[in-house]
Amino acid sequence: MKILKIRKKKLKNSKIDKLREECGIFGISNHTDSAALVALGLHALQHRGQEGCGIVSFDGKNYHSEKRQGLVGDHFTDSETLKKLPGTFAIGHNRYSTTGETSLRNIQPFFADLHMGGLSVAHNGNLTNALQLREALVKDGAIFRTTSDTETIVQLIAKSKRDKFLDKLVDALFQIQGGYSLLLMTNKKLVGVRDPYGIRPLVIGKLNNSFIFASETCALDIVGATFVREVSNGEIVVIENNKLQSIKPFPKQKPRPCVFEYIYFARPDSLINGKCAYEYRKNLGIELAKESDLKADLVVPVPDSGVPASLGFAKESGKQFELGLIRNHYVGRTFIEPTQNIRSLGVKLKLSSTRTIVKNKSIILIDDSLVRGTTCHKIVKMLYEAGAKEVHVRIACPEIKFPDFYGVDMPTKKELLAHEKSLDEMCKYIKAQSLKFLSINGLYKALTGSLRNSNYPQFSDHYFTGDYPIKPYDNLHGYKVRQLSLLSGKSNS
Repeated sequence: MKILKIRKKKLKNSKIDKLREECGIFGISNHTDSAALVALGLHALQHRGQEGCGIVSFDGKNYHSEKRQGLVGDHFTDSETLKKLPGTFAIGHNRYSTTGETSLRNIQPFFADLHMGGLSVAHNGNLTNALQLREALVKDGAIFRTTSDTETIVQLIAKSKRDKFLDKLVDALFQIQGGYSLLLMTNKKLVGVRDPYGIRPLVIGKLNNSFIFASETCALDIVGATFVREVSNGEIVVIENNKLQSIKPFPKQKPRPCVFEYIYFARPDSLINGKCAYEYRKNLGIELAKESDLKADLVVPVPDSGVPASLGFAKESGKQFELGLIRNHYVGRTFIEPTQNIRSLGVKLKLSSTRTIVKNKSIILIDDSLVRGTTCHKIVKMLYEAGAKEVHVRIACPEIKFPDFYGVDMPTKKELLAHEKSLDEMCKYIKAQSLKFLSINGLYKALTGSLRNSNYPQFSDHYFTGDYPIKPYDNLHGYKVRQLSLLSGKSNS
């Protein structure tokens, strides 16, 4: 009963004002230093999840698992921990919880000893029908050890009546809905899976004779691997006996990757569809400048998220780029839940202004997105306190009006500033001189060179449009409400 109450309280207190990344996954086959390389890969993917990390290895006979709360560098850098993870196959996971509470039992990869043998699973994303499936599985006698939707996948594989593992996996995949990338490890295979729309990312790399799966290419770079290709939407890639096999069991769909991988989630040096994420973000700033005729002295980014767009904006507009805000990179986790006195300092813990740069200047403040608006409000206030003459806010993406159901931790619809307020009301709330967002067509021009096609949007852009590629089954059919009611003791059953 306490599980969701604890999680609900945590979200209420944290009041996130940025979309939080999903999770990071990394797996490698046929390498004597498999666990160490997975740890390095997870370190490169640390931006995708900071609540917990785990690695499972296989030495040809036994599986070995180590899981920790916190950062990869705090736990998987010493030789003693890595010695507990022998073997030539390993998979790992960085967690940012979107389903289930923050606890050691929910940290992945999960391991299960099934009739067919051992199975380890790591999952990035979110299942939109996990609660419905979980309820049916529990009625059928399944016992769940975690509150994560990932365990639903393990249970479906275990319950499948098919004989071979890949058939069991396909059977399970046809029952789940949502955005997901999966890594699965058996005693013979390393398997990567991407959802039918390719909402969540997954790439393939090669290091000598070893194949690698990773959420982003930056994780390949850190271990010296070569990027091979992205896993296609709806594709199952099987690594066995140092050979790669591709299986495409789903009906053919046009891909719709998450647009926020381009805007924010992916590390700037990661490749997406042949370009670094940095290039896309710079293009967003260029298009934003084309839609603006604002007169001002300086273009100032919100670090670090607004820097690439600001560079593009300054280049296109011919205005001077300056670091009017400096980020403190050493705040760390100490200040997530400090005393009320410290918490009241707010954004000053992370940012400070360069007073002599912004004083008596008219400023164009640029960030990649605006979620609740609380942080932006504090930054605008900080710049005025530093002596800025005017602060005009420009956002390098359209207004975020709709929540996500595919693995991004974000506020509810009512907590999204753009859902509740008009442009003028938002501007008054953040106390800026003016406020403008990039148009949806400007977004598509920056990312694809063409306008948005409403018949086939090339991205999952539901944040802005409400056009969900997959309907949130659990929400639409009351499973979320029923679960919360049950846990609060209000159920009549």
